[in-house]
Amino acid sequence: MSAKAISEQTAKKLLFNSICLSAAVQNRFRCAGVTAETDWARLIQDHGWLLTERLVVKPDQLIKRRGKLGLVGINLDLSGVREWLQSHLMRETTVGKAKGVLKKFLIEPFVPHKEEEEFYVCVYATREGDHVLFHHQGGVEVGDVDAEAQRLTVAVDEELRRDQVTKHLLTHVPGEKKEILASFILGLFKLYVDLYFTYLEINPLVVTQDGVYVLDMAAKIDATADYICKAQWGDIDFPPPFGREAYPEEAYIADLDAKSGASLKLTLLNPRGRIWTMVAGGGASVVYSDTICDLGGVDELANYGEYSGAPSEQQTYDYAKTILSLMTREKHPQGKVLIIGGSIANFTNVAATFKGIVRAIKDYQGPLKENEVTIFVRRGGPNYQEGLRVMGEVGKTTGIPIHVFGTETHMTAIVGMALGHKPIPNQPPMDAHTANFLLNSSNNTKTPAGTRTASFSEDRPCDDVTPSKKSKADPSAEVQASSGCGGAKATTLFSKHTKAVVWGMQTRAVQGMLDFDYVCSRDEPSVTAMVYPFTGDHKQKFYWGHKEILVPVYKSVADAVKKHPEVDVLISFASLRSAFDSTVEAMQHPQIHTIAIIAEGIPEALTRKLIKMADEKGVTIIGPATVGGIKPGCFKIGNTGGMLDNILASKLYRPGSVAYVSRSGGMSNELNNIISRTTDGVYEGVAIGGDRYPGSTFMDHVLRYQDTPGIKMIVVLGEVGGTEEYKICQGIKEGRITKPLVCWCIGTCATLFASEVQFGHAGACANQASETAVAKNQALRDAGAYVPKSFDELGDVIRTVYDELVASGTIVPAQEVPPPTVPMDYSWARELGLIRKPASFMTSICDERGQELIYAGMPITEVFKEEMGLGGVLGLLWFQRRLPRYACHFIEMCLMVTADHGPAVSGAHNTIVCARAGKDLISSLTSGLLTIGDRFGGALDAAAKQFSKAFDSGMLPMEFVNKMKKDGKLIMGIGHRVKSINNPDMRVKILKDFVKQHFPSTQLLDYALDVEKITTSKKPNLILNVDGFIGVAFVDLLRTCGGFTRDEADEFVEIGALNGIFVLGRSMGFIGHYLDQKRLKQGLYRHPWDDISYVLPEHMSM
Repeated sequence: MSAKAISEQTAKKLLFNSICLSAAVQNRFRCAGVTAETDWARLIQDHGWLLTERLVVKPDQLIKRRGKLGLVGINLDLSGVREWLQSHLMRETTVGKAKGVLKKFLIEPFVPHKEEEEFYVCVYATREGDHVLFHHQGGVEVGDVDAEAQRLTVAVDEELRRDQVTKHLLTHVPGEKKEILASFILGLFKLYVDLYFTYLEINPLVVTQDGVYVLDMAAKIDATADYICKAQWGDIDFPPPFGREAYPEEAYIADLDAKSGASLKLTLLNPRGRIWTMVAGGGASVVYSDTICDLGGVDELANYGEYSGAPSEQQTYDYAKTILSLMTREKHPQGKVLIIGGSIANFTNVAATFKGIVRAIKDYQGPLKENEVTIFVRRGGPNYQEGLRVMGEVGKTTGIPIHVFGTETHMTAIVGMALGHKPIPNQPPMDAHTANFLLNSSNNTKTPAGTRTASFSEDRPCDDVTPSKKSKADPSAEVQASSGCGGAKATTLFSKHTKAVVWGMQTRAVQGMLDFDYVCSRDEPSVTAMVYPFTGDHKQKFYWGHKEILVPVYKSVADAVKKHPEVDVLISFASLRSAFDSTVEAMQHPQIHTIAIIAEGIPEALTRKLIKMADEKGVTIIGPATVGGIKPGCFKIGNTGGMLDNILASKLYRPGSVAYVSRSGGMSNELNNIISRTTDGVYEGVAIGGDRYPGSTFMDHVLRYQDTPGIKMIVVLGEVGGTEEYKICQGIKEGRITKPLVCWCIGTCATLFASEVQFGHAGACANQASETAVAKNQALRDAGAYVPKSFDELGDVIRTVYDELVASGTIVPAQEVPPPTVPMDYSWARELGLIRKPASFMTSICDERGQELIYAGMPITEVFKEEMGLGGVLGLLWFQRRLPRYACHFIEMCLMVTADHGPAVSGAHNTIVCARAGKDLISSLTSGLLTIGDRFGGALDAAAKQFSKAFDSGMLPMEFVNKMKKDGKLIMGIGHRVKSINNPDMRVKILKDFVKQHFPSTQLLDYALDVEKITTSKKPNLILNVDGFIGVAFVDLLRTCGGFTRDEADEFVEIGALNGIFVLGRSMGFIGHYLDQKRLKQGLYRHPWDDISYVLPEHMSM
């Protein structure tokens, strides 16, 4: 949601902090909030005026008309306020249909004033601009301000002037107060614009001889502008409407939503209800709520919510488990139902999201059975067949009744089944597997009759843009040209020759567009270029049917359109933060006449600026917050229409006779399905987006459809909120719209809820009675549109109207022609389980593909929770074992003692030379590591192998020493340049003490120490050095810790695991030397001549 109500205290804080006035607001910063937990001593300490002023106290919970409801205490002292609160605080009260508890109050100084000193001022936003309302008689009895107040409209991107305020708003204000009121209204309007308010009302605004007083205030701000206004706003809490509690689970889901690129929403309506929903899609979630209420379930509907935008498996799991936890807390005598519904997804992998839901069902299978929960599932979209199969399987394995349906079942049919109004089919018909649509196994040129309901009309080429007969009501109307210029927008947005630029590195969406082009038998791809400022100026590889092609990628729109003058469409996948600037840039190029903005969450003020600019330049904007649109046989925007299986199932590869426009992207795909099953198919479909101010309106597209001869009937899926549908009513009445028009506005349930519910779309909220879905449906019905009784009947009405058009000869069904086949992408075929291929790599230590990184089967969160440390992680990644704590500690000790041994050794020396030669960290480190071998640092493996072989063969220490001497071999791990039996290596001593204390057995170490006794008797420095000690101690660890078999322990020694300890440890020292040289700014190293012995052969003369 964008426009969100804020508390009065928050609104006044923003006003007092930011308003710029020549005359200051007199009661600035003088308001104190009170709850049941308030510490009164602290409150009085922070607000000393509470003891000295007469006071006003009132609830601050988004309650309108508090004065008329008797919810304001006036002209009280502090004791009077506390006494008044005793009878109101934490008391249940009813406001309209909403019943709630009064929990939060606001105390302010009482302002003595006369009735004629009260004024009313309000600023609110509409599509056209911002409206300033002013009435010279404010207060409780202000009356109908819409009818009585003075009104001034400030167009988008224009400023409010003082002369306008004085002339249009202050006509009935006494002369001495005009100046201060004009100044205040100008300051208030600037605050409203700068801080992205969408609604701001002060009633009364009191003006006395002392100055201005803001008494009661109500406000909404555009929450999507948080990234712009965070510094001025600070942290803002958005309270729930009065009558609905704020639940921690709602806050949890809101937090998940804020951290996700997907959309996750949850509103609890009745936690004790028996009907729970888990619906995918903002539009679909409203339709399901409507249907539940239509069938009498309003009192038992427990929640409203939606998940959409391709949430990950983990996010879906978190969302699902929250709902399952809530619904299984309290039993219901009739049991409970969970409706897992949704429209046909455009790009969400249904099977992937269902995995999260299945995990949650398995985790809660006990409580679900105890609460006698029955689950009904209906879904469509990419890989939905696998998702439904998995959902059906979990029902069988857990014993929970789960009824599963796909796109062959009407979207809301499961509601009737769940509520007992419809029988549950024993074996519901299932559509074919995704792959069956993509691989044509027949050479038959006809589509089998059983797989289609109708076919598209004859003699209507896709590019047909000839206008229909002009309306009798407007004989002078001129049909717009097919290419927009100078403010005239195009009637035809897309054709078989449309060329587009895609902003953003959305390779999956682009490939989907190219596959659609190919299956529509286009001559050339519709995507000419891509724009991506972060890389740009390269080629991106895609498939065109069976062959690969290259699409250029540019850094700016200017470069793309300059090199591709044929481009006239921009599809913007820019983020909500960059969508405005990139769209403004695109509109500087006259060749662009259609722009689709996919991003959701663009602030409304910025969207309105884009709309104004687009209207001036003759550009059609689709979006924001949309999936786009589709013109079968011609062009599709991004992910619209879903994957190829849905494109083919809904016959979107060729034009039909029906055009539609909706707000919801998911519901537009559902309309594709409904229309394909009840008519000859879709001619064109557009989802204008769910924001309050879509770039183009229902009427814009309905008029285009009216003027397109190939379109024989129109379908509109409207929504609660806004008044755009009334323009359609007017168009029908005036005769501008003459084609049969089927319309249904979703959100009829809103009028049945006791408190306001913000649905999934930002614009789906009625601010007045005329904006309700019920009122709009009735108005459309009265105007002459075909309006069903519910969404359930929408398909039936569409079929009836279509059949009438066929019967009258307006539509002549044509022969179905199968489209060319498109090879399935390897990645998707693998996802569907259709193919297998030997992997190029195998790994058994780490998996980064899921929501959480996993080390050898252990989630990273568990690694930290168990405080495993670096040694524990090394055990998981190197040995695939969770090692005992002493073993982990020993590994860490080994890393510590091998970290460095001074700058003189070969590895450190090489690192230093490289660093001083100006090389980077990686090069310098590698130079040092390359010196590690048998002579330097690499003796761990060799020592372990030599000592193990001797010990395992039963050779006595003296025999081992003698054999090595006889063979002329050095004993690895024996000997030190500096240390000796008389000057022991403290590193070895530290390790030896730990090993002797903690290891279960040290047989090989004892054997090595016996060898040391023999070697040091010959020469004092032939000690067991640190490499040898670690080598033999590690063998003891592997053999005796209980985690390895003897063969496994020997294998780790054989493959070089022990040398890894030295490499890892010494890397820390090498990096230290590199950083040290850089910090000391040491120059290029050159070895001194006097340290080089030049031995050259004597000169030989011939």
